[in-house]
Amino acid sequence: MIEVNHLTKQYGGVKAIDHVTFKVNKGEIVAFLGPNGAGKTTTMRIIAGFVPATSGTAVIAGFDVFEKPLEVKRRIGYLPEIPPLYSDMTVSEYLTFVAKLKQVASKEISPAVENVLNKCNLVSVKTRLIKNLSKGFQQRAGLAQALIHNPEVLILDEPTVGLDPHQIIEIRDLILNLAGEHTIILSTHILQEATALCQRVLIINEGHIVAEDTPERLSANLRKSEKVNLVIRRGSDEMINEIKMIPDVINVIVQSKEGGDIWNVMAEYPVGSDLREEIARIIVQKGAGLLELKAQTLSLEDIFLKLTQEEPANLNHGGAA
Repeated sequence: MIEVNHLTKQYGGVKAIDHVTFKVNKGEIVAFLGPNGAGKTTTMRIIAGFVPATSGTAVIAGFDVFEKPLEVKRRIGYLPEIPPLYSDMTVSEYLTFVAKLKQVASKEISPAVENVLNKCNLVSVKTRLIKNLSKGFQQRAGLAQALIHNPEVLILDEPTVGLDPHQIIEIRDLILNLAGEHTIILSTHILQEATALCQRVLIINEGHIVAEDTPERLSANLRKSEKVNLVIRRGSDEMINEIKMIPDVINVIVQSKEGGDIWNVMAEYPVGSDLREEIARIIVQKGAGLLELKAQTLSLEDIFLKLTQEEPANLNHGGAA
């Protein structure tokens, strides 16, 4: 649905993005992650047809952004970081105006407006001036304008920026409800956003895509070993030594003892091994209570920090594209 190949944008001697390449499949929600200034907004503006690229290609729904810009714009809805609102219009007036701009057929304008008012939960404020709306409702109005012509692709640049926690949850729920019906790519530097909304992440740093995959697979690729955290009632040194004797176990560390009875333990073994069952068997045989056994994974925040502070090799593989 979205195919970007070797997209480069240069301003004078500075490359805002450099040979950016990725795909987004039909019906996917993909997060475009990166620190401020990494190239997220530049890439969004190029694939939305708002600024030209220096080189490379971008294809939306089979149409080249640079060769068929009008065909592309008919198939995308774009919400920039600052929504393009007219503050002295009511919500209904604004959406009617946008529908005309986007060449929605005259007889379809009223149904289209009613549809997005309902979809974006704007019915209760449809007769109010946009300037009198809360930031959350203004963001909904911005999303509604992107949806008014029922596009195949939604391009959302920082869709929850500046919202309070309650408003963020509302916008996230709205975006999730659009999944499947629309292909969505959203840029964000908020890691919780990507975790809450997206099946796949693209991480960009200094104009380069440094990784592309699901958070789970990125975590697996970055881990140097598997680790499990154990909470054991009636821990003992003898039991710890037996766990250490399991083939392939790298290390076992007693991290804390609560009241001398409940032990918090970390066991480590090579990536690709799964020794949880064997570890649990020893604990049970020793008559200790296994209160918790949990695999330790890298959070998206951990992944993001690793990839934007240092570029590991062989992570930009795009396995889910």
